[in-house]
Amino acid sequence: MAESLISIRNLHIGFRKGQRLDEVVHGADLDIYPNETLALVGESGSGKTVTAQALLRLYPESIIAYPRGQILFGQRDILGMNNSQLREVRGSEISMIFQEPMSSLNPLHTVEKQINEALFLHRGLSASKASPISLDWLKRVGLNDPEKKMFSFPHQLSGGERQRVMIAMALVNEPKLLIADEPTTALDVTIQAQILDLMKELQRQLEMSVLFITHDLGIVRRIADRVAVMHDGVIVETDDTRRIFAAPSHPYTKELLAAEPKEEPPASDPEREALVTVEDLKVWFPIQKGILRLTRGHVKAVDGVTFKVRKGQTLGVVGESGSGKTTLGKALLRLERSEGKIWFDGKPLHEIDAKVLRPIRRRMQVIFQDPFGSLSPRMSVEQIIGEGLIINKIGDPQSREKRIVDVMKEVGLDPEHRHRYPHEFSGGQRQRIALARALVLKPDILVLDEPTSSLDRTIQFQVIELLKSLQSKHGLSYIFISHDLKVVKSLCHDLVIMKDGKIVEEGEARKIFSNPEHPYTKELLSTAFEN
Repeated sequence: MAESLISIRNLHIGFRKGQRLDEVVHGADLDIYPNETLALVGESGSGKTVTAQALLRLYPESIIAYPRGQILFGQRDILGMNNSQLREVRGSEISMIFQEPMSSLNPLHTVEKQINEALFLHRGLSASKASPISLDWLKRVGLNDPEKKMFSFPHQLSGGERQRVMIAMALVNEPKLLIADEPTTALDVTIQAQILDLMKELQRQLEMSVLFITHDLGIVRRIADRVAVMHDGVIVETDDTRRIFAAPSHPYTKELLAAEPKEEPPASDPEREALVTVEDLKVWFPIQKGILRLTRGHVKAVDGVTFKVRKGQTLGVVGESGSGKTTLGKALLRLERSEGKIWFDGKPLHEIDAKVLRPIRRRMQVIFQDPFGSLSPRMSVEQIIGEGLIINKIGDPQSREKRIVDVMKEVGLDPEHRHRYPHEFSGGQRQRIALARALVLKPDILVLDEPTSSLDRTIQFQVIELLKSLQSKHGLSYIFISHDLKVVKSLCHDLVIMKDGKIVEEGEARKIFSNPEHPYTKELLSTAFEN
């Protein structure tokens, strides 16, 4: 085998806690070879990102230490470099793409200025010389209408467009190594496929190595030459991708592979009574222009959809970003103004005012994609879960506490931890807290808006199994909004496929997955299950 581009030897990494050092990476050994893609996989907290960021020493030295080990880049030890030497390497020889482009891009600067900055810092180019190169790279990464988009700000771009800009910024100086940290996690399957194909093509053109950090084993199988599996700060297995999937040797690797959803959709029961019935639902947002802000048209986010959600069953709502999935969920909960008819358990929600609706709301709960963003950092878990009980004037303090303890046990949380705060829990635990907050009110239906997309596969598997168990025990109905068709397949009885605000296909999940009819549905399924 060729000489490695990067060699990590006996690397130990720890975070400083006063006089103490909490070690999170324990003696990692890893090689990255020229022109290869190495996937680094493992659950949140396994040490993947901190190991990858050590290649550029991105964490401040005031909070992190490297007590032992080497990171050899050619003949140079990155851990021994001074700040000036690090600046020469960062962005020029080794670049990084982060998981969430919106938080990585400067909201105050245009796309042009941000890519130009990378050329100025590493090549000393003026704006007049840098701008044509920046435009060329926006074309190379496949950004639509690059001449116009380069003068846009990040918030004016879609998620896929922002990720393309991040790729252009990372590659504009043609590095030898690209570190990609979960770059496609928040993207729809079709956009995800486009980004992965783009990265492989650019890798080939630049003869570049890629360290790809992910928890999605479908992506690993598709793009990686080799795989390194990390668990609790230790690299437990490294091997060729085919061998890892065919014959994993370490128990943790076997556990990861076993967590991939493989079941067929549960059988739908068309005889069950409908809990929610929607007819001709529309959510149109006005487009206002001119000084007088006159309405010149509408964005038809949801455009005349009709469907049912049966008691004790799950309706999956699938589609790309911008298809209207989340807006539909909000409209059902009367959190978004809409036209059309919505019946909930026989009650016409479209005719009910806010005062009458309030007591009905506790029977309709929602769980959001990002549990950390939806949980107040200033409230303890007990306060978060119990807030709905207080607002709805349910029980006295003693009975509320018992109800909180019971629901925490039900979702797999230790009631002894109810006085802790959200930042003290993992991503999977925070999603369980969000679930407990909804369940404590004993709802009839849960709207689940991408509830597992930010979670590792093993944690996803646990949450999905928990949702199934709770549905079976309490007869809950779910509306499951997602772009992860593997998860949808394992959980949903019925499906609606949305595109541009309309339902293009609907029916029993088993039938749609086995025999899709609409070309868009076929495209989604072929992209999601091509591995």
